[in-house]
Amino acid sequence: MSQTVTILGLESSCDDTAAAVVRQTVSARAEILSSVVFGQTELHSQFGGVVPELAARAHAEKLDQCVRLALQNAALSLTDLDAIAVTAGPGLIGGVLSGVMCAKGLSAACGLPLIGINHLAGHALTPRLTDGIDFPYLMLLVSGGHCQYLIARGSDEFVRLGGTIDDAPGEAFDKTARLLGLAQPGGPSVQAEARNGDPNRYRFPRPLLDRQDCNLSFSGLKTALMRQRDQIVTQKGGLTRQDRADLCAGFQQAVVDVLAEKTRRALRLYLQEAPTRPTVAVAGGVAANTEIRMALRLVCAEAGAEFIAPPLDLCTDNAAMIAYAGIERFRSGARDGMDMTARPRWPLDRISPTLLGSGRKGAKA
Repeated sequence: MSQTVTILGLESSCDDTAAAVVRQTVSARAEILSSVVFGQTELHSQFGGVVPELAARAHAEKLDQCVRLALQNAALSLTDLDAIAVTAGPGLIGGVLSGVMCAKGLSAACGLPLIGINHLAGHALTPRLTDGIDFPYLMLLVSGGHCQYLIARGSDEFVRLGGTIDDAPGEAFDKTARLLGLAQPGGPSVQAEARNGDPNRYRFPRPLLDRQDCNLSFSGLKTALMRQRDQIVTQKGGLTRQDRADLCAGFQQAVVDVLAEKTRRALRLYLQEAPTRPTVAVAGGVAANTEIRMALRLVCAEAGAEFIAPPLDLCTDNAAMIAYAGIERFRSGARDGMDMTARPRWPLDRISPTLLGSGRKGAKA
């Protein structure tokens, strides 16, 4: 096998259409040669959230443009690649299928190996792309659709310590934004509003802190905010700007407190593996929240663990992480055939039982 591996990655699991080229030699850290992301925020803005059918259609229209731009920006052609990696799940099935079919077409036309990537593995391996950290490390994957603590023992070996039993934090931020009339996506909107708010004016619950495990719940927190909003509206006839800011600040602080405490518990379990250089990493769209990052950094400092947070553009969905995960699988000898399927759900930990109480949409991956 060549010492240098160059892979094109494709990502289309939700509302970002992305393509990227990543190259790595055996003795050096991986290099992102190009990364192109076409977002769909404007497309879905009038609906208050992502519409799966519209997202899938937009992916189908934009994927070839993404690939062309990614190769152009990397100054490469398809013949310079060693393989094509694509998100094969989990995600909105229409979007995942668009990416898989595009990758299969390129693979068949160019004779390039095809590698299906678990979208969550892309996030979980991002710290190795950006910082070159060694296994094992503790990963908090926190995004719009997922939230779980994982011990990453290898590129295809993850042990789940706990996760959300209902809404993921990103879902809760989005729903909170809708309840308060803020723009989508909700995470940045709520964070911006919270900067001018008092986090102590409204005290929201810290769900599941009475349980000593690493599982989380955010659905009740969103409901508590809705009830507080309704109470204010009933008493005052509406919300002032300060009311809204204080609600956002209180909500955000509750999420921060829960994630900080649950991270402490996950750290204690992780440290039982006695890594010589304990490392905690965070990834996923909600990892862009500065208050959450600061709290996790303090928790790690208390435990003497290194804290890794990728650059913001690599926290949200992107194809560079998919290409890098493809490099790790490619070097291990993994290949997929044309019978590879798009998967709406795909747990990283294949041993741990499904989390109970996972909501109307089924078990969280």
